[in-house]
Amino acid sequence: MSAAERPQDEPRLPDAVADHPLWRLAPDPLRPYVQLARLDRPIGWWLLLLPCWQGSALAAAALGAPLNVWHLLLFFIGAVSMRGAGSTYNDIVDRKIDAKVERTRLRPLASGRVSLRAAIAFLVAQCLVGLGVLLSFNGFTIALGFASPLIVLIYPFAKRVTSWPQAVLGLAFAYGALLGWTALAGGLGLPAVLLYASAILWTIGFDTIYALQDKRDDAIAGVRSTALLFGARVRLAVGALYLGSAVFAELALLSADVGGFAQIGLAAYAAHFCWQVYRTSESAAPETALMLFRSNRDAGLLLFAGLAAQSAILAYS
Repeated sequence: MSAAERPQDEPRLPDAVADHPLWRLAPDPLRPYVQLARLDRPIGWWLLLLPCWQGSALAAAALGAPLNVWHLLLFFIGAVSMRGAGSTYNDIVDRKIDAKVERTRLRPLASGRVSLRAAIAFLVAQCLVGLGVLLSFNGFTIALGFASPLIVLIYPFAKRVTSWPQAVLGLAFAYGALLGWTALAGGLGLPAVLLYASAILWTIGFDTIYALQDKRDDAIAGVRSTALLFGARVRLAVGALYLGSAVFAELALLSADVGGFAQIGLAAYAAHFCWQVYRTSESAAPETALMLFRSNRDAGLLLFAGLAAQSAILAYS
């Protein structure tokens, strides 16, 4: 029986990509693990990957060097594996809360389709892949990379004690901006720190939009979020976060002394933010919030494309 003909026994999660090939082709016993690692929801690894690529491209432009394609590939593998590991860890910690939230109650751990022991083993396997990627870089990047899991460990608990769990997520998701820079430059620099700040604010903004889907259930379950905190002022708050992201990105470009296509990419990045803010509201339908959240892949690619084009011009001129 082909993958298309077999019965759809496993429940699809509401924010998964419809008919994703990994879901469609995966054998039935592996489907819960596709969900556990969020492989059928690629936007997560895209948003973890893009700061890495942006940091690497910014370093290349600043050094007048071409893009390091090998680094970009390593960051891709690392982002997919570590996003999967982070999601698995989050589901282990949140399995009881997830069972109370409509959008998450069918997740593999919350629904009992994957045992806790199996989830832990899967988590370890994904971390080992990420470790292999990290060990491929220089010593400074390896040392810096070992600090990031500490932030990931804190994140699932942040929503229980603060209304700013999105800020903790930002510290983790934006970390790749530092790694992308140091992998090529060999050490930290002001442009990398400024790009990291930009990516943190970007992450808080897009995850606030994402959290609009769960406001009612989060309030019932006692989970905190910036979406609940901002309330009727969510559009203003997201606009301020995105403005801050664009400003810090501009400061990163200025401090790296790069312009031209990099500035065009930043202008497109900022324009995409304006469109998102226009569509954001406290009463946004879940489908709209999810669409806007997913659109941040394109926003991040616009900035990366500008930096990549600038590095190519400087390297080959």
